Parts: sequence; C-alpha cells; structure tokens
Amino acid sequence: MKKFLLSICILTLLPLLTFAQKSGKEIGDKIYDISGENTEGQTIELKSLKGKMVLVDFWASWCNPCRGENPAVVSAYNEFKNTEFKQGSGFEVFSISLDTKKSDWIKAIEKDGLIWKNHICEFKGWYSAIADEFQIESIPSNFLIDGNGIIVAKDLRGRQLKATLESYKK
Repeated sequence: MKKFLLSICILTLLPLLTFAQKSGKEIGDKIYDISGENTEGQTIELKSLKGKMVLVDFWASWCNPCRGENPAVVSAYNEFKNTEFKQGSGFEVFSISLDTKKSDWIKAIEKDGLIWKNHICEFKGWYSAIADEFQIESIPSNFLIDGNGIIVAKDLRGRQLKATLESYKK
C-alpha cells in the first residue's frame, strides 16, 4: 500500500516538477549579458558586442565534436566578421569553455586557430553557472544572436552557420 501511495504522489507531482524546470534559452529570447574572465584574467562582457551578430559558442578542449566543429566556426568568422547584417554590423564569436584546466583551454584556442578575442571560462566544467543558465546538456552548443541580443538561431553546425549568416545579410 505504501508503494502505491508513493507512486500516486510521484505521478501527481511530476507535471508540477516538469513545469518548474528551467527551459533554457530559446529562439526569440533576449540574452541580456554574459561575462567572464578571458585568457588573460580580464573580465569581458557579451554586451560589449551589442550591435553585431554574435555566435555564443559553448565548447571545451576535451570535446572531440567541439574540436571538429571549430574549423567551421573559424571559417564563418573569417568570412563574415566585416559583413553588414539586417540587425547588426559585423560578426563576432563569444566562446564559453567548459574546461577545468586553463592550460588545456589556452592550448586548444591556439591549436584550433580561434582568433577572435572573446573567450571566457569559469573552470568549473559542467558546473558552469553560464552553462546552467542556458541549460546546456551537451556540447558543442551555440546560439546566434542579432545586434539587439535576440536569439535568431541555435545549434548551428557546419554549413548551417554560414547559410544562416548569409540569410541575415543586408
């Protein structure tokens, strides 16, 4: 009888628990701000890139799919960094690493040629407060925001990133 009552309680509360969960960030949401320390220990902020198309990119040095995706991100950055968009002027990448060791993070940035200057890391791995806010459950994961900070696309891979950027050009 106790098991039966426990099952009823769980089934009754489950929809409430599901409703209470955070849903992460979705297309149409505004990203107000993200900040963190860069490779030199200086605080940088996403809001400093207001007015540009920005790829908020979650990755890590130990993540093989992330490292495999990096050449596509570098290529898109090089192709679109000076492009005029409908809702932004220029394209930037704001990289958020889920690394735990600074040396591994910096080596991966250098080895993969991640030439943009906006790299941050909390060195907490999956316990990153930023990753938690975005409900990141796997990486690579990314969000493309327009010049107003509105998410216009997410989880763009390979050619999808360039094709999406192309669709937002003036």
